[in-house]
Amino acid sequence: MEINPTNPASEQGAPENGPAEKPEEELSMADLLKSEEQVAQKVNSRDVVSVRVVQVTADLVLVDIGEKKEGAIPLADFSDEKAPVPGDEVQAVLDKKGGEGRYTMLSHRRARERAAWEMVKTLSEAKERVKGKVVETVKGGYIVDISGLRAFMPLSLSELGGAHRHYLPVNAKIKFYITDLNEKDRKVVVSRRQVLEEDEKQRRGEVLAELAPGNVVRGVVSKVTEDALLVRFQGIEGSVSVEEVAWRNPQEALKSYKRGQRVKCRVLSVDREKEKIAFGMKQLMPNPVDMLKRRFARYARVKAKVVSVAPEGALAKVGENTEAWIPAENYGAEGAPKEAQELGGLVVAIDHEKYRLILSVKRAEEMEDRKRMAQYLKGAPSLTLGQILLENSEDEGEL
Repeated sequence: MEINPTNPASEQGAPENGPAEKPEEELSMADLLKSEEQVAQKVNSRDVVSVRVVQVTADLVLVDIGEKKEGAIPLADFSDEKAPVPGDEVQAVLDKKGGEGRYTMLSHRRARERAAWEMVKTLSEAKERVKGKVVETVKGGYIVDISGLRAFMPLSLSELGGAHRHYLPVNAKIKFYITDLNEKDRKVVVSRRQVLEEDEKQRRGEVLAELAPGNVVRGVVSKVTEDALLVRFQGIEGSVSVEEVAWRNPQEALKSYKRGQRVKCRVLSVDREKEKIAFGMKQLMPNPVDMLKRRFARYARVKAKVVSVAPEGALAKVGENTEAWIPAENYGAEGAPKEAQELGGLVVAIDHEKYRLILSVKRAEEMEDRKRMAQYLKGAPSLTLGQILLENSEDEGEL
């Protein structure tokens, strides 16, 4: 029997349509050989190539590099990522050609570095944020991994306001900008501080956007000066001027606060452009003027005890805690009172600056005089008609 070399399927009793599959088998084999040839060419040209893993040993990853050859990649190249398994596609670049009994060695690490370098250049030109991981702490900064590429981040560029020591742990995932790119020396410098500054500015803007005059907030005293109290609220420093600390004796009240003390404040104004907040604290306390108005009506008569006397007037106390001032022009008929003397007066006004009553002894005496006169007139006997006619006849007789 003669065998047809062009139709091997006929030897196995192929069906009638068997010869129609011949071109597809030949094309598939040709494509496979061509693909292997292309892989081999890329490997030998030291381009980055995608190769298929065929086996993983204790220290090597064996890959198909075409031409029925296997190459080897050190398993250590995958230390920062998941180890591959047979069938996986990995990126690699030629490191050293093999020979008789020696594998062609490839580097996955260098392939990652090359790809990362191209990515870093693109992101640097676009001024976009980059993700990476801290892999080592070194003197003066950190070594950061960017998809296989090692970059340096100085301490001064690692935290807001800079840093004098290491705060970030190894394996910390961070975001940063590329600040310096030296393609010749393959050196990259990155800044996490720039990202933190951008995020902080956005956060501060959101906080300020939500604040409005009248809001009550809780903050922490960051500094006490001679004329103000600095209060930090959600990372933003606002101020409480001495006049807004307390209604009475604000200068003394200012001295009672300490750094780190938690306080409650009312927002008085917000400058979103300059990121400034004016706080008030006395606004959360009862206004002494309002309290005096509620307790003492105008022209109410009160008793006061003189505390001190000066040429311009006398200082007195109404009860235990209420101060009163009697101007010299409002003294009574006896003139200037003496210390410890008790006297009556009328509330004629309230001093809004010193939160005390203004009294008038003179007005009180005038009121007493009018009362006595009214009582006297009310108690005088009225004349009868006969008395009136008698008085008139007597007057006519005299005339």
